[in-house]
Amino acid sequence: MRLRVTIALGQLAAVTVAVFALTTFLPGDTAEVVLGPLALPEQIEVLRVQLGLDRPVWERFGAWVGGLFRGDLGTSLATGRPVVEDLGARFALTLLLAVLAVVILVPLAVALGCAAGRRPGSVADRLITATTTVAQAVPDFALGLLLVAVFALQLGWLPATGAGTVGLSGLTVSMLVLPVTILVSNQLGRLARQVRIGVVEAAGATHVTHLRRLGLGERTLLLRHVLPGAVVPSLQQVARTVDGLLGGVLVVEALFAMPGIGSGFVSAVQNRDLPVVQAYALLFAVTTVLVNLVADLASARLVPQAVRL
Repeated sequence: MRLRVTIALGQLAAVTVAVFALTTFLPGDTAEVVLGPLALPEQIEVLRVQLGLDRPVWERFGAWVGGLFRGDLGTSLATGRPVVEDLGARFALTLLLAVLAVVILVPLAVALGCAAGRRPGSVADRLITATTTVAQAVPDFALGLLLVAVFALQLGWLPATGAGTVGLSGLTVSMLVLPVTILVSNQLGRLARQVRIGVVEAAGATHVTHLRRLGLGERTLLLRHVLPGAVVPSLQQVARTVDGLLGGVLVVEALFAMPGIGSGFVSAVQNRDLPVVQAYALLFAVTTVLVNLVADLASARLVPQAVRL
């Protein structure tokens, strides 16, 4: 367990260096991009000094890392406001989308995986596998456009966009239906198949076969002996699913014009707002590392229990 934590800390350190390096050594001059093509060389030089771009790279990296420990992510070049304020306003919406997707996705994937894995090769197994595979194969933006065309434009049941909202202000439940549906459908197939594989393997274990011969009910076998054994290998897939949701959020927020972290990140890249780009990229990377660490620790905790079953 200590080794996993140590590795995660090393990954966080490497990610910090990588984010700073990749954003710092992008082609072009940030001051020139901010001021525009009509700016005078003197104006560009003044802004470079104000932004600290004239200082050595190692000095700028040290100042940036020091700010991270103080909770200071810098100041946006586009708005002039602290990055933390912009990040906080957008993070609430992105977190809401991700949490809703996970809350719906995990139980649904477990239910479908169990239904398919209990009778491999059955009609239910083939139907569930085919449906989730098709849902996974359709790109997020294509599914989003299809759902908007049907449920927003033709039927008028749901809004086609979340434009006009600020964070969670003005957000309604109907605005979340289509984005969350897209996020869930894209990741459902992977997780459901992993649960199915775990159920098939756990159901064929020796102790489960013995308990079945002794007359233990299928429901009790599934809940007490099969499902716990199937959960452990599925935890890593849950972590990868959360990673996939982060990528899906970028597409969904852009598609529905929702002011979350995804749309903020795209806007910052377009404007070459390096402090914001660095903060968002670091947030995505840290989230990935921490989610996988939690999955590793949970797996290590549950493996002995699964074996004892």
